Amino acid sequence: MQAEWNELKLVPAEKATELWKNYQLYTEQYYDQLRLNHEFRAYDFKKNLEIKTRLCESAEKLAEVADPVSAFHQLQTLHQEFRETGPVAKELREEIWNRFKEASTVVNKRHQAYFEELKAREEENLRLKTEICEQLEAIDLAALTNFAAWDEQTKAVLEAQARWKTIGYTTKKSNTAIFERYRAACDKFFQAKTEYFRNTRDTLSANLAAKTALAEGAEALAESTDWAATTNKLIELQRQWKTIGPAPHKASEAIWKRFNEACNKFFNRKNEQTKGQREEEEANLEAKNAVIEQLEALAASAEAAGAQAVRDLQDKWNEIGHVPFRKKDKLYKRYREVLDKLYKDLHMTAGRRRLENFRKGMEEKGGSELTRELNRLQTALEAKRNEIKNYETNLSFFNSKSKTGNSLVQEVTRKIERLKEDLQLLQEKIKAVREQIKAEEA
Repeated sequence: MQAEWNELKLVPAEKATELWKNYQLYTEQYYDQLRLNHEFRAYDFKKNLEIKTRLCESAEKLAEVADPVSAFHQLQTLHQEFRETGPVAKELREEIWNRFKEASTVVNKRHQAYFEELKAREEENLRLKTEICEQLEAIDLAALTNFAAWDEQTKAVLEAQARWKTIGYTTKKSNTAIFERYRAACDKFFQAKTEYFRNTRDTLSANLAAKTALAEGAEALAESTDWAATTNKLIELQRQWKTIGPAPHKASEAIWKRFNEACNKFFNRKNEQTKGQREEEEANLEAKNAVIEQLEALAASAEAAGAQAVRDLQDKWNEIGHVPFRKKDKLYKRYREVLDKLYKDLHMTAGRRRLENFRKGMEEKGGSELTRELNRLQTALEAKRNEIKNYETNLSFFNSKSKTGNSLVQEVTRKIERLKEDLQLLQEKIKAVREQIKAEEA
């Protein structure tokens, strides 16, 4: 516009001065406005620089804030204010922005590292909580068959629940699912426990009722004087008691005491009543032991025992009354063994004596008498063999499991042994007759 003014040369003289003054006035006004604009702009740059410097300092201080999430959110506010603040001098723009950006980078990295660490921690929490769920799910409920087992397992479950509470959150997508799994495992255990104890209470009540009935039965027999029959009945009640399971803890000791006192009452009365009988049986035991000792002395004697002496001791044994029941079998076995030995010795001695007498008698006979004697002996030998065979056949049918059966087997066995000894004596006699016949023929 000034160049265009300068190119215009001549104007009317009467207008030149006024026109020049107007031109100068407006030109000066323009430059006055331009100067003011530059001053205001410089002021704005200065104020904006102060604001952005303060924002940079605030952003740099956020690196010291303990909570990286809070620091990150505060940084977003600073960024908003930084964007809303006007420009600074051109030569300072890049410098002030780089300063603010570096401070922001520190805060952003801390924020990112925090969430990466949080994610790793949540993954570890998920692993720990999964282990607890697997531990709870692996509980073998069928193996918990008594109160002690349930109590011990309950302690383990409570410890697992305490550990669960010390573990933080898992990842957001897994948190609800893992808690539901944990809750289901706990509910399954405690529902099973409740069911077991409910059923057990019913069983305990039934056991208490059964034991109460036994106690009442024992009390009804406590005053009985039928010693043998009542003893058997009480022993049967005691056997039944052992087959019944436990009663409720509060009543268990009392019902046992009631049952035991009833049994003891009867047996104490029985013991008092039969005290004299036991003393008599002990005396009989000593007497029978004395008889056995005399028989053993006869068996050990170098001289052959007389049959009459043995029979006298047997009669003495039979005259003695009962001995204590528990010692009866052992005592009789000892008595039977020494008698068997004595009779075996007596039988052999008598046999030898009969054989010697037989031989002497054969020497006085001759001819047809020897032949008849030989035929008689052979007939007797065959009969003896048949008798032994019959006993051995019958022996195979006996049942020796009971005491009576065992005693009978022993008696038959002794009988067979004596028959075999008789058989041997017959064979010796036949041999003697044949020798005598040969001697005569010679």
